Amino acid sequence: MKRRVAITGIGVRTAGGSGRSQFWELLISGRTGTRRISFFDPSPYRSQVAAEADFDPVCEGLSPGETGRMDRSTQLAVVCAREAVADSGLDFATVPPERVGVSLGSAVAATTSLEREYLALSDSGRWWLVEHERLSPHMFDYMSPGVMPAEIAWQVGAEGPVVLVSNGCTSGVDSIGHAVELITEGTADVMLTGGSDAPITPIVVASLDAIQATTPRNDDPEHACRPFDASRDGFVLAEGAAMLVLEDYERARGRGAHVYAEIAGYAARGNAYHMTRLKADGRELAEAIRAALDEARLGPATVDYINAHGAGTKQNDRHETAAFKDSLGQHAYRTPVSSIKSMVGHSLGAIGSIEIAASALTIENGVIPPTANLHEPDPECDLDYVPLTAREARIDTVLSVGSGFGGFQSAMVLRRPGAS
Repeated sequence: MKRRVAITGIGVRTAGGSGRSQFWELLISGRTGTRRISFFDPSPYRSQVAAEADFDPVCEGLSPGETGRMDRSTQLAVVCAREAVADSGLDFATVPPERVGVSLGSAVAATTSLEREYLALSDSGRWWLVEHERLSPHMFDYMSPGVMPAEIAWQVGAEGPVVLVSNGCTSGVDSIGHAVELITEGTADVMLTGGSDAPITPIVVASLDAIQATTPRNDDPEHACRPFDASRDGFVLAEGAAMLVLEDYERARGRGAHVYAEIAGYAARGNAYHMTRLKADGRELAEAIRAALDEARLGPATVDYINAHGAGTKQNDRHETAAFKDSLGQHAYRTPVSSIKSMVGHSLGAIGSIEIAASALTIENGVIPPTANLHEPDPECDLDYVPLTAREARIDTVLSVGSGFGGFQSAMVLRRPGAS
């Protein structure tokens, strides 16, 4: 018999929120965590705004040794993992270590440290022949993305499957999907899973500038990200992480754990079309949604809320709006949809896991986060996008979707514990 999967612990770090509670308060307030980039001088770049996390690794309890060897993205993931473990109340010593695994998503891994090391080795790019004496002793950690989930495994002594998933902007949800599959098939009983990225660096900003994916609305950072609005002009780059503790549902209930939500269905598809463009009909995302609902044994009319990808680019917002209509039919017009990227930005490989955390908290608290900065809806985006103000509602089923460069399209279904 296929095993069910429960979310029993959540840890989050994003712009405007240090921890799960602050993150949720930011979302339901409709405030944004976006500002002018402060990590470096952004003036040479087209897009000069980002959603930076107010993250101090020392204040978060990381030791000098940990901060010295870990890239910022790994630091974020480890801190979130510790919060999720504490929140779960699970004593990992009671679980056979080979039955505990880690599945972590990241799109650009240790880009922050790699860029820093390159600048040091090459004297800011002036030397072709670099001075190897300047090389950090932790360079291997930065070159090997697999170090990230390994660090998390060491936190709890996990000796089961330890995996890094890197599927661009769907990495965070796909890593959770992989963790769910390991539990349902019986390979693991407990998984620490989520995503982390710290991509606010000159090279990433320049790369996104080159394809004009990010917003040039530099004079008004707080209102720069405008998903589904007629005036939207690109997404806001962000950093952040979210980690979840997943358990076999019956095991979690047996130990009296608090269950935020059950992950009932997951599916992923590719569009085999273009590295950055999307087909207007959203067919491949619609297929992922249908497959996720089928796995959950639910019909379209059971969806109470959609946590959208909602990046704030014209092609994405239209693409997923079409996918919702295709997969849910007329029920799409009755279903609230919102984008938390309007408040916490787009943290690439981390955002999918952050959105799953938000979806679980939506079920837990009975409040739908709004889409901030949505004042003038695009006529082609004609669904209920919950503009500006949070909305109280009983939510039994959440559909969360992700879309990534490379044509990755993913969908996940969360259910209220015990929902019929």
